[in-house]
Amino acid sequence: MRVAIAGAGAVGRSIAAELLENGHEVLLIDKAPTAISVERVPMAEWLLADACEITSLDEAALQRCNVVIASTGDDKVNLVVSLLAKTEYGVPRVVARVNNPKNEWLFNESWGVDVAVSTPRLMSALVEEAVSVGDLVRLLRFSHGDANLVELTLPPESALAGIRVSAVAWPEDTSLVTIIRGTRVLTPSPEETLEAGDELLFVAAQAREEQLEDLLSVRREPAAAED
Repeated sequence: MRVAIAGAGAVGRSIAAELLENGHEVLLIDKAPTAISVERVPMAEWLLADACEITSLDEAALQRCNVVIASTGDDKVNLVVSLLAKTEYGVPRVVARVNNPKNEWLFNESWGVDVAVSTPRLMSALVEEAVSVGDLVRLLRFSHGDANLVELTLPPESALAGIRVSAVAWPEDTSLVTIIRGTRVLTPSPEETLEAGDELLFVAAQAREEQLEDLLSVRREPAAAED
């Protein structure tokens, strides 16, 4: 897979190193000469250019890229890069970094963004995820289809504890994609049984999030007292 990354700062370089380690081709683009640090990511291609200019993106052969990541520290630049990548070059997947959470509403398919990653929001979500049980935590927003990656930790008193995945009447437009149980990452097969404390990751339509949270928070009926 060929990936172009606009912004060769610490974030862009970290992403590039990870992708290269996983066997992908990576091109780093930055207009600041001081950002061109080939020795830091020697296996990447480097291009000193303004990623907001069509001529620069032509030179980068963006039409050959499977993914473009707009990772600069400027939201305006990230939006322009995303829009050009999608509309002018037909890049299948565009991921954009959101620096200011107030601008998050702009990062959608109208600007060519498939996935918006807000670092401040993600950090706060991870804090919430660490301390909340039974509450829905939104980790990531997907622009297409108005869907989010959300996490819920199954409370000990939940009526779903001990129930097979296939026996649960999940809300429409939701999909259970992963179960994290201790140090294990489980694929949720129909016969998998949910356990209290499981971290459940869903891709869910935003309109269904409240239903999903309500479903997992339903308490089991208390056991009948013996005579």
